[in-house]
Amino acid sequence: MLNLLFIVIAYLFGSISWSLVIGKVFFHTDIRTQGSGNLGGTNAGRVLGKKVGMIVIVLDALKAFFAIMIAVLIAPADTVVLPFVGIASVIGHCYPIFAGFKGGKGVATCFGFVLALGVFVVNDLLWIFVIPLLIFLATLYLTKYVSLSSMVAIFFMPLFALFKGYSMEIVLSLVILWLLVVYRHRENIKRIKDGSERKITWM
Repeated sequence: MLNLLFIVIAYLFGSISWSLVIGKVFFHTDIRTQGSGNLGGTNAGRVLGKKVGMIVIVLDALKAFFAIMIAVLIAPADTVVLPFVGIASVIGHCYPIFAGFKGGKGVATCFGFVLALGVFVVNDLLWIFVIPLLIFLATLYLTKYVSLSSMVAIFFMPLFALFKGYSMEIVLSLVILWLLVVYRHRENIKRIKDGSERKITWM
């Protein structure tokens, strides 16, 4: 029963769409009607400014991080539930109950999840968080596509987890999250193929 509560809390945390909150409270703007309409950091950066975009990315990552932290603090011995907590956070971000189940694409929340795993579970930030982040930044520098960089970086997460011998629950959760991220980027994939995907201009 407690594990189910952790999962529900994680989903509710994930459902807090910070780009929507910040846009409405500070800019009187519904970000769903601007840019791509996506409730994520990239669209927030394009519509509300790069600084706001970075703040949204950090806050979106912290949703999964805090959900994992709460579960660890309350039931430190029960690590089996943590991958499910991470999945619930990302699903909440992608399909938020507070925003009509139309949210972001889950990338920052995935990174928040693996950051929490590195801190609280596997005690290894290098392979599960730092190297995927560097892969993201390198791919972004080379291609200027945020969407492609996100999918590439998250693709390596389960591979590194398998290589390092992490539990199968962690490996499978990261596979599931990569598939979810790819699914959420299906329109971006089409635009990359036809050359119409937007590139960033500040890197």
